[in-house]
Amino acid sequence: MNGSTPAPAQRLLVVLPALNEQESVAKVIGEIRAGRPDAHILVVDDGSTDRTAERADAAGALVMRLPFNLGVGGAMRAAYRYAHEAGFTSVVQVDADGQHDPREIEHLLAVRDIDVVIGARFAGRGDYVVKGPRRWAMRLLSAVLSRIIGVPLTDPTSGFRLVHARALALFAEHYPEEYLGDTVESLVIAHRAGLSVAQVPVIMRARETGVASTNPVRSAVYLVRVVVAVGLALIRRRPESEHR
Repeated sequence: MNGSTPAPAQRLLVVLPALNEQESVAKVIGEIRAGRPDAHILVVDDGSTDRTAERADAAGALVMRLPFNLGVGGAMRAAYRYAHEAGFTSVVQVDADGQHDPREIEHLLAVRDIDVVIGARFAGRGDYVVKGPRRWAMRLLSAVLSRIIGVPLTDPTSGFRLVHARALALFAEHYPEEYLGDTVESLVIAHRAGLSVAQVPVIMRARETGVASTNPVRSAVYLVRVVVAVGLALIRRRPESEHR
């Protein structure tokens, strides 16, 4: 990891999991710096084959370089462990491709007394659109997760989210690494551990660079993956009560 370890007094860490995002990562870091100069920024280079790590380091972020690609779940689990051990009490996850507008971080931070805050794309702000089988699956998933957790959720697969101390301690040990686990299953894990979950509407931007991690084939099997993710979340051993 490049850069010095931040002092425990700094409570907010913004994490960017990144895979081959050399064209956008420095810009996103600059936007975060402009909006939250008090925050530390950690880029988890998830096995990139381009200059993502070098450009993140040059932009002033801490850089954690993974030796091979673990996926977003694995990258975030490593980030949560680092944040917990380094003494941070809040972590915001932001995409390195520029889709998450760093100015929206303030909307997440404005939600008080909630352990996990989701930045929701489909909650009344902006015009972000998802079509076809993926949208159908997301609607089904939203209904199922809302019923399980007991609060209305319109965008449970959003990776733009904030976690506070109790959720950070939990995710440092129990964060799922499977596809969709980092979003869907993590919410069920948090709920079963007695933590609170809520969403706040945010505006998302279109991807400007790079290649999306999904394609038509993956979208076609998305519904099956959703069912499996929720099933795994429900049958896994309940997290230890120390995180309550």
